[in-house]
Amino acid sequence: MLRAALRSCLLGLALAFAVAPAAAAGPVRIGILLSQDSAPYQEVVTGFRQLLDKHGVRTTIEVHALRGDESRAQAAVRQEAGRQASLLFAVGTLAMQATRRDAPSVPLVAAMILSAEELKGSANATGVVLELPLETELDWLQRILPEQKNIGVLYSQAISQARISEATRLGTARGMRLHARRVETPRDLPAELDQLSSQADVLWGLADSMVLNQQTAQPLLLYSFRNRIPLVGLSRSWVKAGAIYALERDFLDIGVQCGELAMRILQGTPAGSLPPQPPRKLGYVINLKTAQHMKIDFPAALVKGAQEVIE
Repeated sequence: MLRAALRSCLLGLALAFAVAPAAAAGPVRIGILLSQDSAPYQEVVTGFRQLLDKHGVRTTIEVHALRGDESRAQAAVRQEAGRQASLLFAVGTLAMQATRRDAPSVPLVAAMILSAEELKGSANATGVVLELPLETELDWLQRILPEQKNIGVLYSQAISQARISEATRLGTARGMRLHARRVETPRDLPAELDQLSSQADVLWGLADSMVLNQQTAQPLLLYSFRNRIPLVGLSRSWVKAGAIYALERDFLDIGVQCGELAMRILQGTPAGSLPPQPPRKLGYVINLKTAQHMKIDFPAALVKGAQEVIE
């Protein structure tokens, strides 16, 4: 009896000491830097906060709306560093770049940036990137446009050479043939598109900021329409403008993914040891009007499974 009582007492003391520091500790400070105020960015923040709330993480969170302003970003990062934030959550490229530059020692989780390359060289950073694995993009292309075997793609060497080489290998294994044309300046675009007219069944919009941007969107979509060569877009906005389909990320879940990374960092895992992740949930948007113009008949099941159908 005495020994049992003693063991029970010791166990109670051990638990008390184990819990006491956590109970005494105050909430962790997290600064959220929001590059812009659009709906997808807000969804990312919502998912992030929901994950932390779900797991009972005590936080003091301040959201800084940067509104695309570099000076706001610089001031917000310096404010959070001065307040000894435990972690910074940078949503968008502007926020990420300011955080890397002005608070290199504060753990960083980034979202709404294109690729892992943007975090390269940062020992204190990780995040969820928008760029999808090539296997994922090619598998979806094969699923949505199974008859299109000749894949035209424009790229810039500095940004996408490695991905083009890998895509060529992966495409060959899937029975696809990649017709890749290099574009180094906007002036190269018409000639390279002309070369693809007799080669490509579909134009795959690879995420390359030199090739696909606000300035090139209109000529690419006009080329697609006039030549009846469907263009795979980068996002819903491209599909609304005339691309035949695009893969869409689940932005709420991107925020949840970032929250999971943040929890691991707050529990002691170095941010730089956590590899950046691609989005894990995807849907697709299709344009039936474009498909009709291209004489492509989507199966009913494919249309039904779309996240959104534009007619």
